[in-house]
Amino acid sequence: MSIREIFPIDKWDFNSSSLLSSLSEEDHALLLAHQSEQQYSKGEIIFREGAQPSGIFYIKSGKVKKYKAVAGSGEQIIYVANAGEIIGHHAVCSGERFPDSAAALEESLIVFIPREDFMTVLEHSPSFSAGLVKLLSHEFTVLVNGLALFSQRSVRERLALQLVVLREKYKLDHQPGMPVEINLSREDLANLVGTAKENIIRILSGFREEGILTTKGRKIIVHDVKKLISIADFK
Repeated sequence: MSIREIFPIDKWDFNSSSLLSSLSEEDHALLLAHQSEQQYSKGEIIFREGAQPSGIFYIKSGKVKKYKAVAGSGEQIIYVANAGEIIGHHAVCSGERFPDSAAALEESLIVFIPREDFMTVLEHSPSFSAGLVKLLSHEFTVLVNGLALFSQRSVRERLALQLVVLREKYKLDHQPGMPVEINLSREDLANLVGTAKENIIRILSGFREEGILTTKGRKIIVHDVKKLISIADFK
């Protein structure tokens, strides 16, 4: 059974991978003409808030957190980007500095695409430009949903929903019958949910007692995703 049958996962996923997959062979070659690859270790910064963008980044493997620095309280994670997605395109399109920072959540292989190549394809490919407009509009919807989540839901409900979303992100290359392990530190999870780490630990303990999940070190294995969806109470 697909998660989409019981939960609106698309409301929480940028799904930027669809933008590159729709490129023609010629445009794809043009976009990647001057690409460069770099391996990032867990926690390594990809770009910083306020820096001038010189291109966009394609996540070939791994996961990346997009976040804002919060004075006196660390950071607020805005989004977790998966393999196949692009990041940094908002600043390149607007011609402004990066509005947030990005760092690897795990060992990640990132492809850098120079701004000039991205803009060339954007200017010469109507289908690419139309796809980008659609993508940016969808990303705005996802961010609005996130704002509503913080203003209208309890910490327990927010954590339940984020675990549902993260479970789908960690299903990449998942084999049927195998448990999905969410490999995220309690601090990062707290920064994603928008609460103290102690609250995350306490609520996860409650979820364990209810049989919803188990933990193995920092890894979280969800056993009852339907129960989490019920707790999140998001339609």
